[in-house]
Amino acid sequence: MQPPRKPRRRTRLAVDLTLLGVVGLLLVAAVPATWGALERQFYSPTAFVERYVGMLADGDAADALAVPGVAVSSAELEAAGLPATANEALLREAALAPLRDIRVVGEEVDGDITRVTVEYHARGYPGSTTFEVERDGAIGLAPTWRFATSPLAVMNLQVAGSMQFDVNGFTIDKRQVSPDGADADPMAPVPLLVFSPGLYSVSVDTAISSTPGVAVLSDIPFDAIPVQVQAQATDEFVAVVQEEVEKFLTACTTQEVLQPTACPFGYFVQDRIDSLPKWSITQQPTVEVRPDGAGWSIQPAEAVAHIDVEIRSLFDGKVRPVSEDVPFIVKGSITVQPDGRVSIVVTGPDTR
Repeated sequence: MQPPRKPRRRTRLAVDLTLLGVVGLLLVAAVPATWGALERQFYSPTAFVERYVGMLADGDAADALAVPGVAVSSAELEAAGLPATANEALLREAALAPLRDIRVVGEEVDGDITRVTVEYHARGYPGSTTFEVERDGAIGLAPTWRFATSPLAVMNLQVAGSMQFDVNGFTIDKRQVSPDGADADPMAPVPLLVFSPGLYSVSVDTAISSTPGVAVLSDIPFDAIPVQVQAQATDEFVAVVQEEVEKFLTACTTQEVLQPTACPFGYFVQDRIDSLPKWSITQQPTVEVRPDGAGWSIQPAEAVAHIDVEIRSLFDGKVRPVSEDVPFIVKGSITVQPDGRVSIVVTGPDTR
């Protein structure tokens, strides 16, 4: 008679249960390690900063501004010693420059603050920015974070020689972003909020003035960045001023007097004139236009007028003809009106 085989089945079942138990223990042990990896990749301060910088790299200005701790109030700006009236015009996709080669190079814990350092390239310029991050609660088991210090900065931008300027190709008028509106002081710096990190190229390209531009890297969160840009007169603008100066001087020659009114030239005699003076311009000045505060100035330039007149001597009554060149100096000022019109005032040392 064959003996029963039940003990062998029981042994196999025991082995299977043992294996399942070992697998279960391994799975239980793997859960913390897996969660730790997921937390580092998706829910850590480093991951939080990487997402923010990635948004800037992708041009997602609105999403970056909505990241916890980015947006600031006027009171927070004032408390940090920054202009409370800083404008948000540059916190948009059109004003962002591309970021490349982004990598986190450091994470340092200091109490409740974690400092994350990121390196990158902004249009070829290498940069490094350190962000301060703090806990902002949790969603289930996943921690959430926020910037302890806003990564925004304030660019105090002074543009001389133009009310309009471009930032990364985005055109801005001072009167649109100044708290004084249409009464904005042309020489007063305009405070503008910018993202960090970010490269901002400021330039002027108008019919009157232009400049090659200035590149500014915003790499320190919640900091003030002073920027000064001096625009120069365009060739077209100088040509217009040259034409207007020549017209003005030619108009002066129509006055049949020794001292044309409000003109930079004249002729002095101690005798009497016996005929009406005839003026002409034999050498027009070569105009040079330079920035002068909120406006422009016409630099002193040499010119020559010519006078033909008959002079009667008070001593003997004799009449002598005079035909002389009269050198003089031309200078002036140029004011750009709010509506874009240009006012040119020509003066000189002999103006009456």
